[in-house]
Amino acid sequence: MKLAILIPIYNEEKLLRDAVARLDAVPPPTDPASNERLVRRLVLVDDGSTDGTGAILDELAPRPDVLIVRHPSNKGKGAALKSALHAALADGADILLIHDADLEYDPADHASVLEPILSGRADAVIGTRFLGRSHRVLYFWHYAANRLITLFSNMLTNLNLSDIECCTKALTRRVAQQLTISEPRFGVEPELIAKLSSIRISSSDHSSESPRPARIYEVAVSYAGRTYAEGKKITWRDGISALRCIIVYNMLR
Repeated sequence: MKLAILIPIYNEEKLLRDAVARLDAVPPPTDPASNERLVRRLVLVDDGSTDGTGAILDELAPRPDVLIVRHPSNKGKGAALKSALHAALADGADILLIHDADLEYDPADHASVLEPILSGRADAVIGTRFLGRSHRVLYFWHYAANRLITLFSNMLTNLNLSDIECCTKALTRRVAQQLTISEPRFGVEPELIAKLSSIRISSSDHSSESPRPARIYEVAVSYAGRTYAEGKKITWRDGISALRCIIVYNMLR
């Protein structure tokens, strides 16, 4: 079974080598059906970086477990994830996991994030930074805005998530094939939640049963958030955009 780690990258020259090293240090989880480790591929999307990120990717390019996609100019995180999604599906990925390149999220959590999918209980998993794992204490107003955005999203999707802005998300191939990403920037997070809430899964045996809703699980992950001085890129404008995306993509469901 093939696992694709989707990693959008923009100007992460200082952290990219460490991010890849941390992934390399954590072996991919075992598929309980075959008792063999998943075959992991890193899908790295350079979103028009202007620092030394491109040179680091050149160093990684010969690795057989690395697939690199390059944008000629900066388009935004959502656009990078769209490219990563298409590349992973074309590469034959069975499971796709979104992971940031900035060291805020720990690849040691991947096994627990993927467990509901590997055990056959889930079609998608959303990480949460607020349920039982350690997290760096930073900006109160970011936390408050996230809680408001999550509550508003839950009201329209009828899901009971605790952290829709968490960047760790895992999807089965059947779910990923139904996703289309439109938002170019950070609005991709609420867009994905809105679209996941409306996905229906057909029975694999082509029976007469009606398609069922995608089974969505939530799993706690650790979080070491960055300050703006350390390179954090999201701003209050992205919070306003998130509210817009919640309305737009839930109305389109």
